[in-house]
Amino acid sequence: MIPRKLLFILLCLLAPSFGYPEEKSGEYLTLKIALIGPGDELYFWWGHIALVIEDARTGKAVFYDYGQFSFENKNFFTNFALGRLLYTCGASPAEGNYRIYAATNRDITVYTLDVAPEKREEVRKFAEHNVLPENKDYYYHHFRDNCATRIRDIIDLAVDGQFKERYGNAPGRFTLRQHVRRHTWFSPFMDWLLNFLMGQGIDKPITMWEEMFLPSEIVRDLRDFRYRDPAGEERLLVEREEVLHRARNRPAVLEAPRTQGLWEGPVGLVIAGALLFCGLLARNRPKPYRLIFGLSQSLLGLFFGGGGAVLFFMTFFTDHDYTYHNSNLLYVSPLLLAAVPLGWVFGAGKTPKKRFFAEQLLRAIWTYMFFGCILSMVIKLFPGFYQQNQATQVLTFPFALTLSFIPTWIGRKGGIRGS
Repeated sequence: MIPRKLLFILLCLLAPSFGYPEEKSGEYLTLKIALIGPGDELYFWWGHIALVIEDARTGKAVFYDYGQFSFENKNFFTNFALGRLLYTCGASPAEGNYRIYAATNRDITVYTLDVAPEKREEVRKFAEHNVLPENKDYYYHHFRDNCATRIRDIIDLAVDGQFKERYGNAPGRFTLRQHVRRHTWFSPFMDWLLNFLMGQGIDKPITMWEEMFLPSEIVRDLRDFRYRDPAGEERLLVEREEVLHRARNRPAVLEAPRTQGLWEGPVGLVIAGALLFCGLLARNRPKPYRLIFGLSQSLLGLFFGGGGAVLFFMTFFTDHDYTYHNSNLLYVSPLLLAAVPLGWVFGAGKTPKKRFFAEQLLRAIWTYMFFGCILSMVIKLFPGFYQQNQATQVLTFPFALTLSFIPTWIGRKGGIRGS
């Protein structure tokens, strides 16, 4: 019989060879990708994605979220405006997150990954390193560094770079602009506004890897992805797909973006027609209709001049690089704000001389807009200009053309200057 003391010593010496549970690299871990569908707020329209790690030893499932931010953060709105917004990586119980997303009527689909135990442990260590206080913050970028691109990179880590090897140079389906518009189609104004603010940098061809700034594009490519494990065996990465919740009565994401200008062109024509009609009435009954005509130009100047001011600021004074090189500035600029006071003087000025002066300046403003719009179209004949900004062009061109000629034409008829 072996003495108990000697047996205990032998067991202690042999224990490392058997391995404790912690040393069995990831055997007790399960890696999952949680895809969350679009939500109500604008910043949720493109969906969300997270890494979930389940530990069979503890019975816990941890939700590693790379898309956390708070409006309470110091200088949040200033940093947001300047394009220097800090996002945070956080870890929390998965079930609590699932309940919140289900309560806010968002799709929840979970994909279990089939990777070797040692890779599961490597991913867990990487995620835990990310959520440390000194590592958890990063500067968010809409297309290059966000909650989706971080998960994409983790998937690539789990398969030793084979995910990027497969999709890194493969041509994408759409441009960044087209992908954005697939998610914004149901809100015409926001669709137009985002389209207006984004420059030509998002209109160039991209790879499938770059398309994965969207959570749904990651899953689209993940489902059928096969890789070779450390033993050289080919494996399907997604082992199981589970639908935890389906959203109800939420606008679907389009498979392909809609054509630009479907509503902007008609709206531009309606505005032009209304201005023309008002101008014709002002010819015979000038006082009330001249005021309406002038205030209409003030409102147009306020809307488009204000938009031009925002675009000018984002282009030259912020880190929002996706707004750079925007040819919309050729014809929608802060200069249009001058139409705000001039429209009022034109409509309510007490003397013909003041009204005539305001009329000539207004005509110059809208003529600038008209020819600037034409210039933004013509430059596309050259290789360096390819911005897809037709939505703004067809909206502004009709009324800019109309307002370039109406004031003088009406004035010749004698209906405005002398009344």
